[in-house]
Amino acid sequence: MASEDISKLADSLAKTQVGDGELSFKGRGLKLNDAEAAEEIVKEIEAFSGLQALRLEGNTIGVQAAEAIAKALRNKKDLEKCYWSDMFTGRLRSEIPPALISLGEALISAGACLTELDLSDNAFGPDGVRGIEDLLKSTSCFTLRELRLNNCGMGVGGGKILAAALIECHQRSSEQGTPLRLKVFVAGRNRLESEGATALSRAFKLMGSLEEIHMPQNGITHSGVTALANALQDNPHLRVINLNDNTFTSKGAKSMAQGLKDLRNLEVINFGDCLIRSEGAIALAETLKEGLPSLKELNLSFGEIAEKAAVKVASAMQHKLQLEKLDLNGNCLGEEGCESLKELMKSFNLDEILGSLSDDDGEPDEDEEKVEEEEEEEEEEEEEEEEEEEERNIISSPAPQTSTTMPCTSVVDVSAFLAFPTAEKLMKLGPNRAMLIQQEVNVTDADKTTQVFLKIASLYKDGDNIKESVLMCVDTLLRKAFNSPSFQKEQFMSSLLILLGLIKQSEDKLKPVHVVPGHLLTLEHVVRQDYFPKQQISILLVFFSRPNQIMESCSSAHLTLKETLENLDPGS
Repeated sequence: MASEDISKLADSLAKTQVGDGELSFKGRGLKLNDAEAAEEIVKEIEAFSGLQALRLEGNTIGVQAAEAIAKALRNKKDLEKCYWSDMFTGRLRSEIPPALISLGEALISAGACLTELDLSDNAFGPDGVRGIEDLLKSTSCFTLRELRLNNCGMGVGGGKILAAALIECHQRSSEQGTPLRLKVFVAGRNRLESEGATALSRAFKLMGSLEEIHMPQNGITHSGVTALANALQDNPHLRVINLNDNTFTSKGAKSMAQGLKDLRNLEVINFGDCLIRSEGAIALAETLKEGLPSLKELNLSFGEIAEKAAVKVASAMQHKLQLEKLDLNGNCLGEEGCESLKELMKSFNLDEILGSLSDDDGEPDEDEEKVEEEEEEEEEEEEEEEEEEEERNIISSPAPQTSTTMPCTSVVDVSAFLAFPTAEKLMKLGPNRAMLIQQEVNVTDADKTTQVFLKIASLYKDGDNIKESVLMCVDTLLRKAFNSPSFQKEQFMSSLLILLGLIKQSEDKLKPVHVVPGHLLTLEHVVRQDYFPKQQISILLVFFSRPNQIMESCSSAHLTLKETLENLDPGS
């Protein structure tokens, strides 16, 4: 073998991690467009005897490359774990389903019995769910224990397809005497909404084997929460339930309180940022007081809970011997309420378990509470009317939409909009565009949040209804970000200045954008909002006061922003 070939092989082996039946190409950043590009991976898969786990995450795989890899997998009957998250970056949506179908068919052909399947962070939408539909129904998934589909953009349609596939898998496996017993289900940030959650709840109820359910940031409202609560009752081994950043309202929270009552193995409850409100918190407190003996963590942060309800929740913790964390931050306790809560937890010798209350929103006044109650009632009435209308449409329709019917192709997917934003795509997202974009973005990632902000801002067009939509989307996103305790405000500012070309970065992680007036005019709007930290205004003023060639093409917008910053600057 030539020394050059030996060097290449050594380099390949150094990058490829092998051990305990696992072959890993994780994070290699490989761009595999065709069979030739995938040749190295194919050879190593073929040569690996007793392959049990394959990691392909952090690469980008095209249709032809996927077919080549699939061919190598056709005799890997021992394969149990497929870690295939984030492996379609930069691919067209149309490429992903055939790639997934090829890989799935290979697993079925090999007679593999999967225990773990992770396809998270692949923005494949409902079409992608169709790509794994046959696999999920097959004997290869009768043994599945963990299914992770976080941040895949499935939408309502994808959620329904997934639910139908899981139900069919359970039925087929039960007929063979080995019913599907899924333990871990992860599907956060998928825009499932209540319809998708309700469909999945039927699958959960049927399986009855779940130990962990993670479905944060899905736009699920009270009807979907109620459906999930009913399903939880049939999953007695449940240890973790994470529904963070959905919209329970008190109605959904009351249903959930009933659903949790008999779950003696439950250890972690995350209902943070779920708008459970005081009535919902009181209902949960009753459940906490009577049951849930194994509870270790409870997150009811940012739920508009007042002092009286928070005290009831805390009182219910008194005899929770395994409790490690109670999070009631960001609620409406007021200064005295926070102190009362701390004293109460101290009297239980649980003061170290109580999380920070630094983001408390202060006591709500009676008028605010009344308005909130009225708004909640209106929201619930509107949702119920929409559900009734949908039922009427289904009944009267000569060709009813089934669970596998694809959503209307005229609707633009959020991930597609963010990949190539245009004003037309923004408007096609519909009236819920602001909420859809907010749910798509992980605001704990300050760099990503900044990039999305500038993408939306670039569409700003004065004197047009697009302007209103742009500002609404930006406000919804940034209000969420700046109000989140985990959001890195300083990193946001650094990223913003780097992307606008006002400061240089030490590493080439962020590529500066082509600055247009919309960026500056949208920023001018943002700095005037109550969510924007006023201490950052002085920093912006320093940089926007300096001469900069980048701003010459946007001189009018630059001047408007600068004048606003000068007026707002506390040091001026």
